[in-house]
Amino acid sequence: MPLDRGGTVAGVVLAAGSSSRLGRNKLLLPIGGTTVLRRSATVAIEAGLDPVLVVLGHEIELALAELRGLSCTPVPNPDHAAGINTSLRAGIRAVPGQAAAAVVMLADMPFVTAAMVGALLERFREGAAPLVLSSYGGITAPPTLYARSIFPELGDFQGECGGKRVIKRHRAEAAEVVWPAAALADIDLPGDVDRVRGLLGGT
Repeated sequence: MPLDRGGTVAGVVLAAGSSSRLGRNKLLLPIGGTTVLRRSATVAIEAGLDPVLVVLGHEIELALAELRGLSCTPVPNPDHAAGINTSLRAGIRAVPGQAAAAVVMLADMPFVTAAMVGALLERFREGAAPLVLSSYGGITAPPTLYARSIFPELGDFQGECGGKRVIKRHRAEAAEVVWPAAALADIDLPGDVDRVRGLLGGT
């Protein structure tokens, strides 16, 4: 049966990591009048993703408290210490059957906006590609839209690189949306926190 590209598209926000390189939970850091975690979930909601699934693991009770009041669904990942691919699989497994696709986002990319996610949705709905990629100055990184037809492949690989291998496998048939390289910034090290707060605010 042909894929209904006008149907709902789920959001999968990966937010289960332990922030080991930063030394404290980056998802709870205040930036731009909110926190890293709440900001990412809000972006997914405002982009019209439905449902928004937030995969949690490290300090899950604190993360749940931070998401209180938002229209999103927590997805616990007890295996999060084994790598980000376990969170990707957990999130994709939780996508409801009626969803035509899912946009996978990283919670620690604070310069991703609802408008950017919306552009991925538009490209998906107007074309035939099974993947819609984000490109930042030639670097491919989330958010990434996966059509339902390739969901099973996201569970094929173990370790850290399942999503990357699926992208490589389907690269020739993927659509791409280009963003400024500066929007790729994430939060991994103490200096990243200062840089992000300098642009977005926060203490």
